[in-house]
Amino acid sequence: MPEFATVAGITVICYLVGMIVKASPLDDKFIPIIVGICGGALGVVGMNTMSTFPVDNIIDAIAVGIASGLAATGINQIYKQLTKAE
Repeated sequence: MPEFATVAGITVICYLVGMIVKASPLDDKFIPIIVGICGGALGVVGMNTMSTFPVDNIIDAIAVGIASGLAATGINQIYKQLTKAE
């Protein structure tokens, strides 16, 4: 599996976590924080379990995971802005 797919997998999982948080009673302002933390944790898991993960140290793994998690929020916002009726 290419390196891109491992990072994209983190983004997809974090997107789903964001959707779950959105459906919960929590305030939407916490979604980026939660998906960022989730992404950081998944980055560490990915570094330790996937041979194709693009980094080999914990700090970079956390950073890649957080960026991937926050990308899920960005993807959601891009979709909302493009489909918003004017």
